[in-house]
Amino acid sequence: MEKTEKHYKQLSPEERATIMLMTREGKGVREVGRFLNRSPSTISRETDRDFGVETDYDASLAGAQASLLRIKPRKGLKLVVDGALFGIVVGHLKKKWSPEQIAGTLKVMHPDQPSERVSHETIYHTLYAMPRGELRRELIACLRWSRDKRRSKTRAPDGRGHIAEMQSIHLRPPEVADRLIPGHWEADMIKGTMNRSSVGTLVERTTLMVVLAKMPDGTAQSALDGFSEALSAIPLALRKTFTYDQGREMSKHAQLTERTGIAVYFCDPHSPWQRGLNENTNGLLRQYLPKGEDLSIYTQEQLDVIAWSLNTRPRKSLGFRSPVEVYSELLLNMELAKTATKH
Repeated sequence: MEKTEKHYKQLSPEERATIMLMTREGKGVREVGRFLNRSPSTISRETDRDFGVETDYDASLAGAQASLLRIKPRKGLKLVVDGALFGIVVGHLKKKWSPEQIAGTLKVMHPDQPSERVSHETIYHTLYAMPRGELRRELIACLRWSRDKRRSKTRAPDGRGHIAEMQSIHLRPPEVADRLIPGHWEADMIKGTMNRSSVGTLVERTTLMVVLAKMPDGTAQSALDGFSEALSAIPLALRKTFTYDQGREMSKHAQLTERTGIAVYFCDPHSPWQRGLNENTNGLLRQYLPKGEDLSIYTQEQLDVIAWSLNTRPRKSLGFRSPVEVYSELLLNMELAKTATKH
């Protein structure tokens, strides 16, 4: 289903008259907004208009001022399709960077050169304002698509059954929530068409480093083998905790702890926000591994390439550094500390 575009609708003369009458009666912006089905910020901006004279909000003056502003010559576009800056933006979009990542990186690279920077909103606006055609489709396809509708708050009862001896997320060490100490992972399994193929996903909470694990199917044995192999390649000092939902594929969690030394914790039912980083990562991965696709066609080497693409993207929460930069620095510091201890 194609994503619908939302457009701001200018206030009508009738709405401005209502704002004038209600504000003169002492109504607040939230009450006016609810009555007109408008956001409080829209009402606030309207009532804060500067008419150049000392007066209360006046609907007629506001309407005339809005008309003048609409015909006022605008500044030239900063991001034009045939410009050099647009070429840079396109290059990053094709690497699956988000507009926010592109804008943040340009700001870090050119702090004193506004002409070399552009906001993420401008990038979005430019892409959707382009004439319909192959280039527009190609670039919009690089963006991460969100759900068309929110999921219903009324969910069916959890029918997955109880996992023996599972530890609740509420028993997890408090340090995990702070995201200051590395070695705490969130994990999940994304499934292909007919749930016959799977890929295990892991993301480290401090560095945002992503690891992908090929699995033949969605069974508990596949999850055990796939996650064990992926975690065994990670230094023991960075295998502290592993947080998962209550999917039955994690019923062999005790064996996972035996093999890797990592402590496994389980989220509450229907609480994806308790693994927010992993949920976000899975959304990014759908740019590479679309829903409904047979995931068995991907080799582990191909999954490693996809993970590398994510790990080399700049991330806002890391100050627009990439996960691989932060993770590599962490490993280097661990090695230096180990050497210093020996001496």
